[in-house]
Amino acid sequence: MTPTDVWNPQRPSGMPYHRYRPHHERVRVPVSERGWPAARIERAPLWVPVDLRDGNQALAEPMDPARKRRFFDLLVRVGYKEIEVGYPSASRTDFDFVRHLASADAGLPDDVTPVVFTAARPDLIERTFASIEGLPRAVVHLYVATSPVWREVVLGRDRDGVRRIVREAAELMARRAGDTPSVRFQFSPETFNLTEPDFVLELCDELTEFWDASPDRPVTHNLPATVEIATPNVYADQIEYIHRNLARRDSVILSVHPHNDRGTGVACAELAVLAGAQRVEGCLFGNGERTGNVDLVTLALNLYAQGVDPMVDLGDIDAVRETAEHCNRLPVHPRHPYAGDLVYTAFSGTHQDAISKGLAQHARTARESGVPEGEAPWAVPYLPIDPGDVGRSYEAVIRVNSQSGKGGVAYLLRTRAGLDLPERMRPDFARVVQEATDDSGAEATPKELEELFRATYLADGGVRPAVWSVHTDPSGAHRFVCTLDTGDRTADLEGTGSGPLTAFADALTGAGYTVEVLEVTDHPVDGGTAAYAECRVNGTAVWGAGVEASALAARVQAVVSAVNRAAAR
Repeated sequence: MTPTDVWNPQRPSGMPYHRYRPHHERVRVPVSERGWPAARIERAPLWVPVDLRDGNQALAEPMDPARKRRFFDLLVRVGYKEIEVGYPSASRTDFDFVRHLASADAGLPDDVTPVVFTAARPDLIERTFASIEGLPRAVVHLYVATSPVWREVVLGRDRDGVRRIVREAAELMARRAGDTPSVRFQFSPETFNLTEPDFVLELCDELTEFWDASPDRPVTHNLPATVEIATPNVYADQIEYIHRNLARRDSVILSVHPHNDRGTGVACAELAVLAGAQRVEGCLFGNGERTGNVDLVTLALNLYAQGVDPMVDLGDIDAVRETAEHCNRLPVHPRHPYAGDLVYTAFSGTHQDAISKGLAQHARTARESGVPEGEAPWAVPYLPIDPGDVGRSYEAVIRVNSQSGKGGVAYLLRTRAGLDLPERMRPDFARVVQEATDDSGAEATPKELEELFRATYLADGGVRPAVWSVHTDPSGAHRFVCTLDTGDRTADLEGTGSGPLTAFADALTGAGYTVEVLEVTDHPVDGGTAAYAECRVNGTAVWGAGVEASALAARVQAVVSAVNRAAAR
């Protein structure tokens, strides 16, 4: 029994966890000092989308040529400059798509480089080079699995055997490319994160030398977390070790390709960049085998939220998402960071109140600074970025259900119906809304909120002034004269007071209502004025509201509303 047992009642699960080995028993990372924990990301790495190859091979229904072209055009439009376009030796569709890009009418931009993927087999390498003939530039990406389990179980080779496979493939690639500077090389030791670090260094350094990499024609060494096995800090240690020890470092682009088996692909990529990675492969919205590749959209907008230019334009996130969903035939989750339908939406009352106040403060700060709201520094609670920056509107930022509070309800009434409830009135209507949503179990739309407000405060009740007028005598006192319908009878009433409403309250005593007006506010609305009144009616404080053509008529109606609501209790 340990002290933690007092506060932690968890007990053994009974699951056979003993079958699995921790990462430190599978691969040793010789890190003596770490620089990445103190580093900062101050510029975006080179993003390389692999949706058309890695993402495509994970689809139940791989993309046809039309969907591939639409996705490629999206990637170009967003601003990606190196795009893995296919595995041309694996399928006729991929081969034909690469040939299409090589054609004169394909419209390949001058600053976009296609990447093609190949295994380390002579026939597949030959097919790959056949696919890129005529391309003005290309990267040929060679991969070989290198970790002990893959070497022993899949390849049936030891380290020397894998080294021979890599060398023979590299020699063939060099012969096929010749001296053409427009073809560069990339190498991925697949399952890097499970491979002995010294073996990875040997393979990468040998290829850097053999391919005679230089700063003008660098080689890309891409280090995949093919299957996540550890916390992201371990991957960062592995990347930093390679970064510190690579030969001819200025001639190497150090790249990473995290997967998301443990749900930490984004964290792995970010820590890898801190550790020295210059290039990140992934997919839009995290598509890919099993749990997917790292999500390039989240990575880019994470940088954006830190004030770093992501170097890609995601200003119309819904258009990007729609294209990805169409081409992948997979939906993007409504809670997906930055792009999901609900990510800029608050249902919780405390969140709504904070967001509403934050948006109001943001607008005031922008006005006082003399800059448009879209250019003012952003500091709104619960919203890491301005939804408008990615093409979202504010209409769905706050939505109402039974968990919502007064701030969210008031925000929607103000922004969607033009009704700006005084702060002291908001809890009163919020209780009405909560009761309605508790009963329905559903969300209340802005239109439904407005209808509920009108039914609660603006509907006709038992007390109705049919005709009324206000007169002021020479002393400044006010006299309120009215004909009042009270359902079962009609009475002519008159009252006096220091103002029109106190005179009206005095007149109401003749109908049996003792009314004290505690607070009244109003504001313009389309076609007139909205007024809100808190009154003590026969000893009970009640809120009422009125919307009329004139301010005085709206205020009178607000008092009538309060009287009717008190009578209905």
